[in-house]
Amino acid sequence: MDFDFHGFDAARGAALAAAYARDGYAVVRGLLSAAEAARLGAAADALHAEAIAHGRSFRHGNLFYKIAPADGAAGGAPALRMVQWPSYHQPVLAAARIDPRIAAVLAPLIGGDLKQIINQLHWKAPGPGADFAWHQDSRFRKPHEAYRNLASSYVQTGLAIDPHVKASGAMRLLRGSHLRGNLDLDIGEEVLGREMADSALDRVGLSAADIVDLDMAPGDLALWSPYLVHGSGVNTSGHQRRFYINGYVRAEDCDRGEWAFRAGQPVPLGAEQALVHYEELRENPHPHYP
Repeated sequence: MDFDFHGFDAARGAALAAAYARDGYAVVRGLLSAAEAARLGAAADALHAEAIAHGRSFRHGNLFYKIAPADGAAGGAPALRMVQWPSYHQPVLAAARIDPRIAAVLAPLIGGDLKQIINQLHWKAPGPGADFAWHQDSRFRKPHEAYRNLASSYVQTGLAIDPHVKASGAMRLLRGSHLRGNLDLDIGEEVLGREMADSALDRVGLSAADIVDLDMAPGDLALWSPYLVHGSGVNTSGHQRRFYINGYVRAEDCDRGEWAFRAGQPVPLGAEQALVHYEELRENPHPHYP
């Protein structure tokens, strides 16, 4: 269900929460202006140039550039697929993760005291290789004991930087699939770089008739449940598809992550990185090629 951010108030917040509970997702139109989305795009371009200069995947603490190696047989070049925690390095992206407008949208769903456990920028250039197989984000919330009440405490968000449409490999989702809880989609460990196979849906009794293709303009914000089954396909358009993903969790229900909002107020990143997913953060925080 779609909501216009302009005029967002308590009544719209309640309607958003109801739609999210029913469908497992919602889209907020016009959270950022076109100019603000363009500034995110410029920051993404600078990050992309730095990543490609490394030539291969690179880590510095939680900051991680995931680069697909060059396909020598096809004469290709290294391709940046995503960067985890670019906000430690890029101030424009750091400011966007704690934008008060995001806090206003999240408040009716999970309150005002929020940590952040996902901060990722995804690139999908035209052509194959950047597909995401059908999956649920809940499979990545490990160790399980660190994440409590996942269905009601966690919301994933995605800001469209470019036109996010079917032709550009938009996110596809199964409306209402979050109500089924954890599902064994049997897709193995890797999600990025694997095609969506509807046979995975058939095995768990989901219907392709419930698939929704997100259609978002730059500056629109999508929200979805960690149990919502989703994926994305090939970008067949003539432009790239950049997507800024930030995942938030009610602070009392999570033992990990960086603070994002306290009582709805932004919390900038501190000097020391918090433990999120990189288990060797304290033992090996130094720049290295994994």
